[in-house]
Amino acid sequence: MADATPVSIARAIISVSDKTGLVELGRALAAHGVEILSTGGSAKALAAAGIAVTEVSAHTGFPEIMDGRVKTLHPTVHGGILARRDEAEHLAAMERHAIRPIDLVIVNLYPFRETVARGAAWDECVENIDIGGPAMIRAAAKNHDFVAVVTAPAQYPALLEELSAHGGGTTLPLRRRLAAEAYAHTAAYDAAVAGWMAAQAGETFPATFVAAAERRQVLRYGENPHQQAAFYTTGEQRAGVATARQVQGKELSFNNFNDTDAAFELAAEFVQPAVVIVKHANPCGVATGATILDAWGRALACDPVSAFGGIVAINRPLDKALVDAFGKLFLEVIIAPDATEEAMAALARKANLRLLLTGGMPDPAAAAMNLRSVAGGYLLQTRDARAIDPAALQVVTKRQPTPQEMADLVFAFTIAKHVKSNAIVYARDGATVGIGAGQMSRVDSARMAAWKAEEAGRIAGLTESPAKGAVAASDAFFPFADGLLATAAAGATAVIQPGGSMRDAEVIAAADEAGLAMVLTGHRHFRH
Repeated sequence: MADATPVSIARAIISVSDKTGLVELGRALAAHGVEILSTGGSAKALAAAGIAVTEVSAHTGFPEIMDGRVKTLHPTVHGGILARRDEAEHLAAMERHAIRPIDLVIVNLYPFRETVARGAAWDECVENIDIGGPAMIRAAAKNHDFVAVVTAPAQYPALLEELSAHGGGTTLPLRRRLAAEAYAHTAAYDAAVAGWMAAQAGETFPATFVAAAERRQVLRYGENPHQQAAFYTTGEQRAGVATARQVQGKELSFNNFNDTDAAFELAAEFVQPAVVIVKHANPCGVATGATILDAWGRALACDPVSAFGGIVAINRPLDKALVDAFGKLFLEVIIAPDATEEAMAALARKANLRLLLTGGMPDPAAAAMNLRSVAGGYLLQTRDARAIDPAALQVVTKRQPTPQEMADLVFAFTIAKHVKSNAIVYARDGATVGIGAGQMSRVDSARMAAWKAEEAGRIAGLTESPAKGAVAASDAFFPFADGLLATAAAGATAVIQPGGSMRDAEVIAAADEAGLAMVLTGHRHFRH
């Protein structure tokens, strides 16, 4: 094994798709007396800048063939990278075959992901699957005792600082770190290729699931201070937390990321101006309105106590009128597609409040995957992107819902999709009035939502609960009539639920006896 003595760089090979900083790097290497081998566009760019460069074909004595598919796949290249400098047999083999050592590999790969992202044809995507590049990267990373490998322009400054500090050499700690990053780089590249090929073959769940993500941020802690956490992004360009620009505020926490994502995905469900207030990943107030300001007031009224320290998501640009309406209420995060200059200036007075701007709203119907870990494995599923089809709704009671009730039923069931199971949502006139989330019993969720509605009504000075005359939505079927009767007791006049229980007839009969209108959707929305 190599010792801690810096390894001098006599020869480097450069083959990069991303030529950011290439000329500056080449000049710095030349200043340290490094011989530069290169290929194609990289060699041309270096030569055009007046930097001495040797084409790989001149180094190997073998021309590039097959439209450049074969150029670095040669013993002279890979022997120079892989040879151990402390093994007599390796050194003898190098001498016998006139192989000169290569001490530095600077390679980044063909732009496969970018090619796929712009919708290129199959053949072009395949041609952008790099072969020689990953081979050199992996070879250099394996032989990191003697060879440094650089895979991104962002690593150039660390390399050059090392060379300056150690007389044109690299240290083992740097080479080990770069080797680890190199293997992660090629693994992510292979994951992208594997995922694309599986998708092209129509495989939603391939036999081997591979995924890659880039660390965006090491977080202060996880869900609790004794847990460690980090935030990774996959490169998906869906508008949301991962792609948002943070305009102001403290660093987002683990819980902030989770709650903000939940809030924004729900806000995206609505075409009308909508406000969603989330606390601990559950909505505590949701409303639509003629304006975003109107929606805010109605969403806040649902549960003004829980809104303290909450997350606010809106599906319209943030304006100063809404910022003024927040008043002194303590909020953790506001996420919106955009904001006016006046709104941002007004919000700047709350220095700790995080403001995220996404540039747009995500498509709630877009296909995506959800990944969750369990002990020893992962659960992978398609995202719950199903929306209500009004034509598929089935009224099963004697009383038909009124047009307003039907609109509120659709609104409430849309929200129930985003509430932890068991979920019951009371809504009226396009606003929630009570939400029961995450209870082991559906009856308890119905009673909790009713209690929350009563409490909100008391705070607002109302003489009766806002749940009276509201509609109720259940994310899954009522296994017994008791849950339905709990919504009736709260004052609900109409109920929407998936149906499908063995006791549907019993539940329908109870709804008829209570004078309720009931609508079945035919699909549930469990959310755990």
